[in-house]
Amino acid sequence: MAEAFRAALARAAEDSQALLRERLAAHDLPVARAMEHAVTGGKGLRGFLVLEGAALHGVDRAAALRPAAGIEALHAYSLVHDDLPAMDDDELRRGRPTVHVAWDEATAILAGDALQSLAFELCADPGVGPHRADLCLSLARASGIAGMVGGQARDIMAESAAEPLDLERITELQQGKTGALIRWSAEAGPVMAGADPSAMGRYATALGLAFQIADDILDVEGDAAKMGKAVRKDAGAGKATFVSLLGLDAARARAAELVEAACDALAPYGEGAATLRDAARFVIARES
Repeated sequence: MAEAFRAALARAAEDSQALLRERLAAHDLPVARAMEHAVTGGKGLRGFLVLEGAALHGVDRAAALRPAAGIEALHAYSLVHDDLPAMDDDELRRGRPTVHVAWDEATAILAGDALQSLAFELCADPGVGPHRADLCLSLARASGIAGMVGGQARDIMAESAAEPLDLERITELQQGKTGALIRWSAEAGPVMAGADPSAMGRYATALGLAFQIADDILDVEGDAAKMGKAVRKDAGAGKATFVSLLGLDAARARAAELVEAACDALAPYGEGAATLRDAARFVIARES
């Protein structure tokens, strides 16, 4: 992983989490501490994409940090709810107890709800600039029934389907569940600048799919200690994945092809997008 990318990713995560902690510090409630727990740790990839896309389009970093922290809050909400007993029933996330284990289910539900609200509050902040309404509208679409929630609903339905999903349906599912927020993150910078987001959108579409294939591979081969969560759950649940449909070698090859497609999509930005190219390579080289 290139040094410049490693440093940019770490800084993005640190700055996003610092802003989120600052917003939560004034609230002396257990749910606020649960929210802090949920946003702490993690790679911060989505916030990084917001900040890098903003920098490419001349957007001030302080303005871009609000939606960067916002997307991390929204992603954290999705994980808190995904971990609940009614969903995946996970006890470990990022190497620590999940929110409903560390507190209780009611607090976890409320923490997730509040993190979602905080995401939109941050994106709608006047400091974001004149295009904040566009950011909020696109985030609502990316996170709702047409995006992440719709993808998660399809995933739940697939668990009880008479036949496993085929490759086309798995791809459609993951473009909502995982890909929609990654695409929003990459497009946020040009949206803030009032620029055409299509190149960043193509980059993110390929990146998001590569990310999910890598997740499926890690579920088969990953180390639970390094990943900070349970592994081999998909096979145990009988779920169709890119690995179960393609096999490990073909899944790796497909992920590598998608990374190249992501890098090619950044051609209009030249060497200015080198760190984003490294990000694409990172998603299939990571161990967590």
